[in-house]
Amino acid sequence: MLILEGKGGKDRVAPISERALWWIDRYESEGRPRLQRQQLRSHLFLTSRGNPMPPKRLTELVHGYVLESGISKTGSCHLFRHTVATLMLEGGADIRYIQEMLGHAQLSTTAIYARVSITQLRRIYRRVHPAYGMPALT
Repeated sequence: MLILEGKGGKDRVAPISERALWWIDRYESEGRPRLQRQQLRSHLFLTSRGNPMPPKRLTELVHGYVLESGISKTGSCHLFRHTVATLMLEGGADIRYIQEMLGHAQLSTTAIYARVSITQLRRIYRRVHPAYGMPALT
């Protein structure tokens, strides 16, 4: 999917799942026509009044949903962005692909996610490495 003027005003290509495409298609065929007051194709999401949804409004909505969920994390859209990037890295994705998906100009910005993943690596190492916990050789 091509994202025009995403975070930081940058265009990027982001992968999107079949499930997400199904929901977007459903919204476009059932929900959006009821909201649409004019022929607006520049914005996917509309407010209840049929106007383009401002980016900050989506952030406010997601923030409210995160609070209502009762999870210990706080945040909004960035929380999901960070989580997806971390999970992809932990799942074996190359950090350069994550950098491209997030639209980071510098790999050092994406490296923040690698540090989180190193914490996970230590946890896994302690749990499964055969030499961990063995007495030192004297």
